[in-house]
Amino acid sequence: MREPEEPRPGHPQTLTAAIFDVDGVLLASPHEQAWREALTGFAEPARFTTAMYQAHVAGRSRLNGARAALEALGVPDAEKKAVAYAERKQKRLEELVRAGSVAAFPDALRFVQAVDALGWSMAVASSSKNANAMMRQIRLDSGQSLFDLFKVNVCGRDLRQGKPNPEIFLLAATELRIAPAHCFVAEDAPAGIEAAKAGRMTGLGVARLEDSAGLRAAGADLVVTSLDEVALDALGGGRLCRRPT
Repeated sequence: MREPEEPRPGHPQTLTAAIFDVDGVLLASPHEQAWREALTGFAEPARFTTAMYQAHVAGRSRLNGARAALEALGVPDAEKKAVAYAERKQKRLEELVRAGSVAAFPDALRFVQAVDALGWSMAVASSSKNANAMMRQIRLDSGQSLFDLFKVNVCGRDLRQGKPNPEIFLLAATELRIAPAHCFVAEDAPAGIEAAKAGRMTGLGVARLEDSAGLRAAGADLVVTSLDEVALDALGGGRLCRRPT
């Protein structure tokens, strides 16, 4: 039997609150698809890979993500073209969301409801201005939507700085009225993990795309491929570790 993974040195021993990113952690959303399809006219869409999305776009604000993607693809005048690319992506994303191209990860629903059952305060924090509309589409057996489960919601706020700056997560902790050191952040993007660690929070990396190495390199305290791997009994005691297998 595999022993529970121990926290890294300096890992807080008492966690009492959870902060969740949305796209890639809670929801399988069409963000990546929208970014890829919107590239027509700027660059060859096939060049926009999942690895590029994770490295340059995921977790960042819309405009910063557009600029970073165009620069990574070597598009001339990337900064000038970023606004048009971002607007085109947003239009395509809204079309995909209206068409129902959003689904919740089953392990995420189980985990969020288990954390809620522990009596923990929970926040959801995404740079996406579409996150709330997508969460409202996900209905739970209780009759609530996924959106309704969170005490604090800082999705889509107009902030001064995006990830990897910790501003969004610090705002979530402030509104939860929980010290950052007692919060863990569930993120699928290295920029999000960097933001959590910069805010002195515990980073839970969710590697759904075989990108564990990037999340570990960003400083994640624990990396899982499914949220079912987190030990709920340990979490109830304020510790984040892997469930024995």
